[in-house]
Amino acid sequence: MSGHSKWSTIKRKKAAQDAKRGKLFTKLIKEITIAARQGGGDPEGNPRLRLAIDNAKAANMPAENIDRAIKKATGELEGVDYMEIKYEGYGPGGVALLIESMTDNKNRTVAEVRHLLNKHGGSLGESGSVAWMFDHKGIITLPKQDLTEDDLMEIALEAGAEDLQTEEDFFEITTDLDSFEKVRKALIEKNIEIENASLQWIAKNNVEVSGETAEKLLKLIESLEDNDDVQNVYTNADFAEEE
Repeated sequence: MSGHSKWSTIKRKKAAQDAKRGKLFTKLIKEITIAARQGGGDPEGNPRLRLAIDNAKAANMPAENIDRAIKKATGELEGVDYMEIKYEGYGPGGVALLIESMTDNKNRTVAEVRHLLNKHGGSLGESGSVAWMFDHKGIITLPKQDLTEDDLMEIALEAGAEDLQTEEDFFEITTDLDSFEKVRKALIEKNIEIENASLQWIAKNNVEVSGETAEKLLKLIESLEDNDDVQNVYTNADFAEEE
């Protein structure tokens, strides 16, 4: 959408900020731990763990950190028992928010999420109140570098991708859940650098926000993402570009 600061671009910048502040490692360790606990510690037989390890390596996480997280999850080392909980709510302007968390204390987390929503002009909703507004998709981002859109389009679509978006300095590939790993493998086999690959909740329809409402919403999202228990925040907001 021309004329708009797309949410994908904002998310990419925020991910870079997380990496600089060291928060990315915390999120990646939790994902590795959950993946290994649910599907076993062997990445060859556990696609979610394999993806989590690849993302951790891409973020330059030391191998011993990865191994330690897996051993804690499988019981070889003492570790924390995390739960995955998804919260639904509304932000300023009535936009939908989907908040993924991994926590060892769900009572603490729901209280903190509710407090942050209320503080920034939002509210916590009932289960199912906004989830229907989103589709679960695979999202792969790649730096442009020497790639051409046509070359990437051919590889991605042949492997089963749904869409390819070209942004200012990166490409974003969208897949359905079944094709996600196949597309990711096709890119790896072609020695194409993957910046990030993950399963995300993508809004079916966007609501434009601008001015003070957009500023308040971004502050709310940032405060939620700063919470140690929150892994990801998704919204159906489309942030209008500043004049």
